[in-house]
Amino acid sequence: MAISTAVSTQTVLANVPHAPSSTAQPDTDQLIIRFRDNASSVAVDKALSRLRTEKGEKFTYAKTTHDKADVFRFEKRKKKADWDKLSVWLKQLPEVEYVEPDFIMNRMEVPAPVTPNDPYLSYQWSLLDAVSGIHAEQAWGYTAGQGSVVAVVDTGVLPHVDLLPNLLAGYDMIADAAVGNDGNGRDSDATDAGDYVLAGECGSSTAINSSWHGTHVAGTIAAAGNNAEGIAGVAYAAKALPVRVLGKCGGYTSDIAAGVIWAAGGTVSGVPVNPNPARVINLSLGGASACGSTMQNAINAARSKNAVVVVAAGNSNTDASQFSPANCAGVVTVAATGKNGGRAYYSNYGNIVDLAAPGGSMNTGIAADGIVSTLNTGTQTALADTYKYYQGTSMATPHVSGVVALMLAAKPTLTPDQVESLLKSSARAFPQPCASCGTGLLDAAAAVQAAVNFTAPVDPYAVLLSDLKKNRDLWRAQNLLNYTYVLEQKTGTSAALRLKLTVKAGVLTEGVNLASNKKLSARDLKAKGKTIEQLFTQIETAINSKYAIVKTAYDAALGYPLDSFLDKSTSITSDNVSLKASSLTKL
Repeated sequence: MAISTAVSTQTVLANVPHAPSSTAQPDTDQLIIRFRDNASSVAVDKALSRLRTEKGEKFTYAKTTHDKADVFRFEKRKKKADWDKLSVWLKQLPEVEYVEPDFIMNRMEVPAPVTPNDPYLSYQWSLLDAVSGIHAEQAWGYTAGQGSVVAVVDTGVLPHVDLLPNLLAGYDMIADAAVGNDGNGRDSDATDAGDYVLAGECGSSTAINSSWHGTHVAGTIAAAGNNAEGIAGVAYAAKALPVRVLGKCGGYTSDIAAGVIWAAGGTVSGVPVNPNPARVINLSLGGASACGSTMQNAINAARSKNAVVVVAAGNSNTDASQFSPANCAGVVTVAATGKNGGRAYYSNYGNIVDLAAPGGSMNTGIAADGIVSTLNTGTQTALADTYKYYQGTSMATPHVSGVVALMLAAKPTLTPDQVESLLKSSARAFPQPCASCGTGLLDAAAAVQAAVNFTAPVDPYAVLLSDLKKNRDLWRAQNLLNYTYVLEQKTGTSAALRLKLTVKAGVLTEGVNLASNKKLSARDLKAKGKTIEQLFTQIETAINSKYAIVKTAYDAALGYPLDSFLDKSTSITSDNVSLKASSLTKL
């Protein structure tokens, strides 16, 4: 007996462009449909009738626009995702030229700037200066970074009073006790033990005090805001995750790579899993070398966990391509600008630089032209909390990491590539020359607004594949292994071939050419016949190969393909295939 004649019309054209929306669209109850000029009134009425009967929509005609499109008012409002689905269905109708929701627009509201009560905020020109700062106070109107975790892969961090509210328990990834300067190897204590060197150590002819570098970097990212203490971090409500990889004489690439993997939530042998995986990893470190496999693999592993890796370009006033990990693939490489907004005298530059951020320019002789952040008074071991000005691409990088934390707090679904793209496209023009410094100067407000408004483009092939899998699952759920059906297939401009096919135990057993009423030979049956499963496979291949046009309608009750049109290239007339299945009968 006949199994079904119901039709599912979830059909998608793969060559319909889908672009990201620049603004979040509101709901509406009206839809604009532009019918083709050559569509007859009968065809238009039939299309509208199908919209009512097949999609169950209730609507009335409202008006005609200036460009002869018709506006229809629906019974109730729909969300953008629902309109998108309905539009996809309508666009496959030959009478329809285009479809779009008649969205209701409102004035664009911009949050009021927020100024925390931290007493040293006025010294943070890099955040607030209208010319050379990052416009942080406007970004804070959207978010202060709540929910974001930023890994500071550095010298470790001290429990500074201005960091403690936002400081997570991290990890000491330094395997060599001499480098770690703490008497042991890897452990769960990420406290900075000091990286001072005495004269003659590490190739230095003079003694060098502990830098407390990681503490300074962490403060720029996530020093607590609105706590009436010290400074405010770029993302002052985000959490900082210290990962100690630099110690006396620096740090080994193997330890740094392990720190990157662990920070993102990856597995490192002999180390407990990170309970607070970071979406942002700050690397204010580097060396003059190519990007080796060890570091690149670590970055790849972090990106696979959806982490954004932000790296300092370097402080040698030369091309950043000579420095790792700045020259690794998949990272956001940051140059530094000075107090005037132009390239800092020390900053590396080049084609691999993505954008620049304030890093300070203390060659003016004015300490306040640097970047102020959390520090310690100790010259070797830690003593008392303090604040101090530093300069470098190490200081520029945490500005970017902090902004990424804000972006992800506003839009957690952003991927690393999307974050990088939005950072670069939202950067503003340099107020002073900064040649080969990327796309511009970091703008926190513009970056966060771009994140808030970002809508990822819809992949039409993903829609097609999802639709196919859903219907194939429906078909397989019937467990119909014995059936007959009529297959009509046509390639290019050739005449259609109509075959009645018999399938038993899921295998083609015989077929008849309906034009001649002759039984197919075993050879012709194998060459020209197809089971329903083989139809699914042919359509899936077209989708995965991204054919120019893939259009398929499925049986609503059983899920099998009823009518498919597959065109590899619209510029070639002989490569399109039409497949129609009908008269399916259970044996």
